[in-house]
Amino acid sequence: MPITEQALLTALSSVQDPHTGQDFVSTRALRNLRIEGSSVAFDVEMGYPANSLVPALRSAFTAAAQAVPGVGDVSVTFSSKVVAHAVQRGVQLLPGVKNVIAVASGKGGVGKSTTAVNLALALAAEGANVGLLDADIYGPSQPTMTGTSGPPESLDGKTMEPQRALGLQINSIGFLVKEEQAMIWRGPMASQALEQLITQTRWDNLDYLIVDMPPGTGDVQLTLAQKVPVTGAVIVTTPQDIALIDARKGITMFQKVGIPILGIVENMAVHVCSNCGHVEHIFGADGGKHLAAANGMDYLGALPLALSIREQADSGRPTVATDPEGEVAALYKAIARTVAVKVAQQAKDFSSRFPTITVSKNT
Repeated sequence: MPITEQALLTALSSVQDPHTGQDFVSTRALRNLRIEGSSVAFDVEMGYPANSLVPALRSAFTAAAQAVPGVGDVSVTFSSKVVAHAVQRGVQLLPGVKNVIAVASGKGGVGKSTTAVNLALALAAEGANVGLLDADIYGPSQPTMTGTSGPPESLDGKTMEPQRALGLQINSIGFLVKEEQAMIWRGPMASQALEQLITQTRWDNLDYLIVDMPPGTGDVQLTLAQKVPVTGAVIVTTPQDIALIDARKGITMFQKVGIPILGIVENMAVHVCSNCGHVEHIFGADGGKHLAAANGMDYLGALPLALSIREQADSGRPTVATDPEGEVAALYKAIARTVAVKVAQQAKDFSSRFPTITVSKNT
């Protein structure tokens, strides 16, 4: 009995995307189904980078296809296609950048920069082209965390080339000033510096630009909201009440300026003693989870308070780069995929499809 396309599609529709809960057939992510004798081949195009999911999905698809009588060999080709999504009204997309994701916190000391760099590395590990912008004008830390330094190069005398390290494209105000120099700038000057960093860097075909924001809700954050095309924001907090109070202010700010919040990351959620294994919630338990629930937002995940995370970031080789197959790296990758899925579910940007209209005066 010959293998039919309908029988295969019915069987393959049993495989679901673990992040969306939808099957790949009805969403048309499964394409180019070919049947040659007992051999079956097809392509799966995902809307977000998901290298970590490929082995399990390949096994699931193979098992589903081989449940159809007569199917022998199964070949599955995976790819991801990240597109540009809508941003604030009246703000143009950045050249060479599809999506800008702001990583923010209401206060300092919650591990925002560590989360930002590991989120960027996790997205890159999942298969995306990723950039990292250190927008913390007064306290840039990404040069240290990525092991980068020195002034950026300019090939045209107008724009800066991002530095490349750890598979990322990186720029920071820290590349333009001496490490010991204090940034004694008023708000407008800091805002202008941020705008120049973002718009005058020659980003190269980025799926995502991760922006490590300064803490708080001041001039720099307002500049980002008004002049930079932000696809969405990730809020980083610790479980303690004082951090949650300030995180709520960050949430309110993004809501007022019309930037979607992709979710909340709860950092330093639990400490596990490296000697005895004792588990302790030093900063309280589930504060970030409760904050997400109270505001109707996604809880992206919890990260531990671990000595290794700090040591690896200080050494210029953050966790996802140092121990890519480790337990903590897996947590960052899961958060990164969830963020990418949230971006993929937003409205797409169609501005590039509209023609440019010019008015000329006939003589």
